[in-house]
Amino acid sequence: MCVCLNECLIMLGTRFRPLSFEVPKPLFPVAGVPMLQHHIEACAKVPNMKEILLIGFYQPNEELNRFLLNAQQEFKISIRYLQEYAALGTGGGIYHFRDQIVSGSPEAFFVLNADVCSAFPLTEMLSFQKEHGEPNSFVILGTTANRKQSMNYGCIVENEESNEVLHYVEKPSTFVSDIINCGIYLFNPDIFQHIGAVFQKNQQDMLLLYTDTEEEPTNGWHRAEAIRLEQDIFTALAGQGKLYVYKTLSFWSQIKSAGSAIYASRLYLNQYHTTHPERLASNKEGGPKITGNVYIHPTANIDPTAVLGPNVSIGTGVTIGAGVRVRESIILHGANLQDHCCVLNSIVGWDSTIGKWARVEGTPSDPNPNDPYAKIDSETLFREGKLTPSITILGCNVTIPSEVIILNSIVLPHKDLNRGFKNQIIL
Repeated sequence: MCVCLNECLIMLGTRFRPLSFEVPKPLFPVAGVPMLQHHIEACAKVPNMKEILLIGFYQPNEELNRFLLNAQQEFKISIRYLQEYAALGTGGGIYHFRDQIVSGSPEAFFVLNADVCSAFPLTEMLSFQKEHGEPNSFVILGTTANRKQSMNYGCIVENEESNEVLHYVEKPSTFVSDIINCGIYLFNPDIFQHIGAVFQKNQQDMLLLYTDTEEEPTNGWHRAEAIRLEQDIFTALAGQGKLYVYKTLSFWSQIKSAGSAIYASRLYLNQYHTTHPERLASNKEGGPKITGNVYIHPTANIDPTAVLGPNVSIGTGVTIGAGVRVRESIILHGANLQDHCCVLNSIVGWDSTIGKWARVEGTPSDPNPNDPYAKIDSETLFREGKLTPSITILGCNVTIPSEVIILNSIVLPHKDLNRGFKNQIIL
């Protein structure tokens, strides 16, 4: 029997400034292509995939519409964006658009959070679902984290023989399990019965609240339709023989901050060796020196004496002068890196300029390389009243003068600097 799949992708906005001033976070380029394209490419490879739905609270604009049109043409699959009237949570969004999701009578559908970086083992999850549990069971993609970091995620206690989820706790205060939720799910239409039960309960609670206070609650999370899959659904389903976990050994990371985008870019660039080798630059006569994994857009103009890599992504129309050194960085559309400047652990914004012999450097926020289960930490912007050392970010149209050092700083768009800065936010 042919399996009809309807894929639903949740677009969740998080703090990504100043880069999100110019482009919605899900369209920010990671490893040379928009973040969402990695999700869409994985979905398009699933046999019998019929449609991809993007659900989010973003106001659609020309850039999003252009991305959707180009993606439909490239992957030969229907892709639609459905806008929520309010932020409804991971469960509320798919429940609000449940009629759209089930309109094609899918046997199953995937739900992926937009702010994750993964190898997306979707076909493996399908095979796992057929081999484990009931035909109408649900599957969570899980991975292993260390004991300390696991408490920053949804924690899963499983039956080691059947892989059934016995207990689920979202961000527990004490250690529960080292298996964490990756934010990638395989559902079937039965999930809407469980979400609907929570919706009915929320309606009743709202009615009682409205009766007691004689005021209609306006907070988003008091809306009956604001439902969280993790806290409201998985916690209740655990131990009922309906929910299973497929543990992946492939890479996975969240993309909560700009610093984590550089780490995600490294993971995707490494994956390109097997999925898209044509996207990786190589050393050629008359071209720049390439070290490690590097993506270069064909429109970039790069001096052959430049040295790029490892983990470098060069966007459209970028100009890189003689003797420039770039490492562990993302250089966005139209940027100009003048002769002999050095860019390390940084994101250089659209149409920004770095002067000759200038040095732009940040501090990487990578996971502990000596711990195979370590994940990237979601660092707070400030620690003990000081800016937490992290990557350097230049917003769009920033000008850095020659022979200065910009270290561990965030520069907002359209700034013309006249000196060096260290550990500062330039407003």
